[in-house]
Amino acid sequence: MGSYEVPLLLKCIHLQQGCESLETEMSLQYETKFGSLKNFEKGRVEPIADDVKHYVFSNCFDIANKSKPYEKVVFGKNQIYVLEVLRAEGASPWFTCAHDEFALNMDTDIEIHLIKLDPSQVVKDEEKNGAVLVNGEPKGQKMGWMKLKRGHQGMLPKNTAYQFRSTEPSVVVLQTCQGDLSVEKWADICQAA
Repeated sequence: MGSYEVPLLLKCIHLQQGCESLETEMSLQYETKFGSLKNFEKGRVEPIADDVKHYVFSNCFDIANKSKPYEKVVFGKNQIYVLEVLRAEGASPWFTCAHDEFALNMDTDIEIHLIKLDPSQVVKDEEKNGAVLVNGEPKGQKMGWMKLKRGHQGMLPKNTAYQFRSTEPSVVVLQTCQGDLSVEKWADICQAA
């Protein structure tokens, strides 16, 4: 957690005859708070002059807290592109994808193990969006593994099997395309009013 000051210079000019301008310098305090599964504030939309129903708000920690391990819950969407949140707990099944994906660790340390898949196990349709489960145990050359700490991002290359491993519950945000394993729970995860 960190904090910082933002200097703010206020100028008040009184337009009556004979008055001088008044300059006052103030500091605003901001504190950065990092969330986790064990400690997060859900937050909310705070409209200034609008209706909250015109906005969507969700919190990746809140969603992961209510999700099954490795359920790919969509919480951001732009056409076919989505942000999915996963509750990382134990070892995931092996996934693969016809396109690259990116994993951002939001909580405790995780590992991602990679295997370059044998051609017999790659996704046959090169235009297929989203991750799929690898059929059986992955076959191919081991590529290694990544250890992601909070805030670290890793690339999950196309046609590569990947498996998440976590010794304690964590939260992963995936940048990907919406696919068969993507789960939409908008009514459950978003602020309604």
